This record gives sequence, structure tokens and C-alpha cells, in this order.
Amino acid sequence: MTALPAPLDLNADLGEGYGDWSMGDDAAMLDVVTTANVACGGHAGGPGTMRAATRAAADRSVVITAHVAYPDLQGFGRRFLDIAPADLVDQVVVQVGGLQAMARAAGTTVRGVKPHGALYSAIAHHEGQAGAVVQALTEFGGDLPLVAAPGAVVVDLAQKAGIDVVLEGFADRAYLRDGTLMPRSRVGAVLTDPEAVAAQALQIATEQRVRADDGSWIALPARSLCLHGDTPGAVELARAVRSTLESAGVLLEAAL
Repeated sequence: MTALPAPLDLNADLGEGYGDWSMGDDAAMLDVVTTANVACGGHAGGPGTMRAATRAAADRSVVITAHVAYPDLQGFGRRFLDIAPADLVDQVVVQVGGLQAMARAAGTTVRGVKPHGALYSAIAHHEGQAGAVVQALTEFGGDLPLVAAPGAVVVDLAQKAGIDVVLEGFADRAYLRDGTLMPRSRVGAVLTDPEAVAAQALQIATEQRVRADDGSWIALPARSLCLHGDTPGAVELARAVRSTLESAGVLLEAAL
């Protein structure tokens, strides 16, 4: 008798508008995913977008994580900032705290923290910034899990500090041989074909591995799978992924 695949969380980065400018279709994505990573003022988002996103997630019983980032609205948080660890601690504390307040007003809670963009990539190898993120989570009491990439430096630091870690893979991004994401500046870094994205999602869910750009296989022990809300055709991609996973018997449920 073949064992069923392990449960998988399907998450998306949402609430990424700012003021009158909107990004993606949050309402449609929230009907598909099990966790919403809500921008909280670093790379995008503000009081209004945070309130709307937390209310919409609460209405659908979707789990919320704080999508913390460098303070870089102009660069959408996708540029590395060599900021002092102490300043990064403050940024994470302020961003998480602001989203917690909005979530409480919406009758729900923030259940974890997922760094965004360049910060997510940096804490895979930058010990100073990884330590700053862990320090911020420790100052919150250590009970907010961290979502991070397998093999990232921050994973070991968080676990040593007693912080739970949820390992994550990406359905709509290409991988390099070393297990990191292909830089967005390269052609093919973002996957936009629904069949290809759904196939990669299924591979990660059922085989815990993914094909790199050079054809090699990479182990990817992920409990959560990310879809970017700003990827072209994001809603169609999300629906294709969910349908494919459910057809394969994968139970979709929040990891936090």
C-alpha cells in the first residue's frame, strides 16, 4: 500500500500594495492558499493594506505570517541592504508588531514570520543579518516560527535559539545547483507556465526534490510551498497547483 504524501502548506505573498497602488488579486489568492504572508511596511504595505489583508484572511480562516523585509519600498525589498544588525532587529520588531496589531483588530493573530526577497536570500548565508532576525524573534518571546529555505544559515541559528522553523520550497521559481533560487535578473528565473509550476509543486510535495537549471536534482525537504502573488498569472498558477496537488492526494493545510 503506497503511503500518502505528507501534508503541505500552500502560501502566497500578499498585501503588497501601497496607498492607491495595488498588487495582485489578494481575494482570489486567499481562496486558494492556506497561509498568507502579509507585507508589513518594509518592501510594501501600510496600515490600510495590512488591515484589508488580515481581515480578508480572517474571513477565510487563512493563517497569517508577517512578511518582513528590508526598509526598501522603492526597490520592493529585492535589493540587498547592508544595514547594521541592530537596525535590522528594530525593523523586524516594528514590522511584526504592526501586523500583529492589525491582525488583532481583525480578530485573528500572526502565526509566524517569513522574510521577503533580498532579506530572505541574505539570511541564507549572511550570519550577521540572520542573527538579527533570530534576535528579533527571540525578543517576541521565541514563539513565532520562522519560514526559511532548507540549508540556510538562519535555520541553524533559529533552532539553536529554540525557535521552530518551517522549511519552504518555491513552485514558481527556478533553482540553481547549490539549492538557491536563480536570480530574478536571469531569463527563466520566474516560472509562469501553469503546467510547469504545477509539475514542480507536485515534485516537491511527493518527492521532496526539485530539478536545478543544469538538470541536476536537489533535495528539498519542504513543509510549505510558496507562490508569489506578483507573478504574472498568479491566480491561475495557484489554482493549477492546488488542483494538481489535491488530485495526487496531497493534504493542503497550514504549517503554523
